[in-house]
Amino acid sequence: MAKLFYQGHGSFRLTADDGTVIFIDPFLGEGYDKSADIILITHQHDDHRQTDLITQKPDCTIISNFEALEGGKHNTFNLHGIEIEAVEAGYNDNHTPEDSVGYIIKIDGLKLYFCGDTSKTPQMSEFAAKGLDYAFLCADGIYNMGLEEAAECARLIGAKHNVPVHLKPGELFDMEMAERFDAPNRLIIVPGKDTELN
Repeated sequence: MAKLFYQGHGSFRLTADDGTVIFIDPFLGEGYDKSADIILITHQHDDHRQTDLITQKPDCTIISNFEALEGGKHNTFNLHGIEIEAVEAGYNDNHTPEDSVGYIIKIDGLKLYFCGDTSKTPQMSEFAAKGLDYAFLCADGIYNMGLEEAAECARLIGAKHNVPVHLKPGELFDMEMAERFDAPNRLIIVPGKDTELN
């Protein structure tokens, strides 16, 4: 199964069974020692797009909000046998649907939702039908939705595991906030170690 290395804040590294490496919103933490096959950027704020931290393989593909929203629609990409679907994000004072996306990644038989920086979106009402395995939900309450709204989104989305992230801007993680995330199927993942997803 795929492995997730949570780097902290909104930064992640996914490694597929076949060794394909995906980075999502690189910014903070450790775990930049693997070379990337795919880099995903949800929007252009500095804390989500530090691609200079990553060694890229010669055929590395970078997908940002620009490619994800090309043609005025949310696009889907198939790379290395992995499906990457861009979905709505934004809907707050700091992020708009025109400049932000989230991603649903289908990898090793799992469906993972990385929300990017967002508040509740209209499209989330469709996610329960997708049968998501993991939802990684921002919950800082400063630049994005707070813990209460994130928990509401978790109930709406209906993922098997709901993981609070992006909890304290400028820092990797906040355990006290994570423990206050009152969502069904809550799963707390701390930065700095590999988690085998199932």
